[in-house]
Amino acid sequence: MKVHNAEFVISAVGPSQYPEDGLPEVALVGRSNVGKSSLINRMIERRNLARTSSQPGKTQTLNFYRIESKLYFVDLPGYGYAKVSKTKRAEWGKFIEKYLTERDKLKLIIQIIDLRHPPTADDLAMYEWLVYYELPVCLVATKADKVPKGKWQKHLKIIKEALGKRPEDRMVLFSSELGIGRDELWEAIGLAAGLYEESSAEVE
Repeated sequence: MKVHNAEFVISAVGPSQYPEDGLPEVALVGRSNVGKSSLINRMIERRNLARTSSQPGKTQTLNFYRIESKLYFVDLPGYGYAKVSKTKRAEWGKFIEKYLTERDKLKLIIQIIDLRHPPTADDLAMYEWLVYYELPVCLVATKADKVPKGKWQKHLKIIKEALGKRPEDRMVLFSSELGIGRDELWEAIGLAAGLYEESSAEVE
């Protein structure tokens, strides 16, 4: 998908602030500093629309980005960052859970996991939670550029087996640096958001 128009719309912490134009939404979840902002920027081929930070835990709201007036990317606060207070984590948990379980415009949740390492306890807990609520998930194994190509499948297998990946959940190998997986991820998003109906790519 070629993106010509993308804009940051709002940082929200509750339903009263969510956009009301009825566009489908795709949420991005992952541990702090796993590269959610970098993934968004690569997907829309813009360098700085989503702000990247070397300081984990900086995203503390639901950040809505409108893409081509067709859908929203919704960047959620990263999980698993120890320096965030328990009180703040509890606040995040409440509005994130409410958004993920009650938002009828939400069509897909992209869970981003670092390809280089086995899923963390927080990754496992997040996926287990999403499966429990029967939410639609696309797993993205990012930072593929940091792993030798010959070891990609080995690392993907480790992630799949650790998570107990559902057969229906697509898994995309991705690199924000090199653009690997961009077209495949757009296809998964397009299908989930109803932008088009047919797929020629094999679902893992």
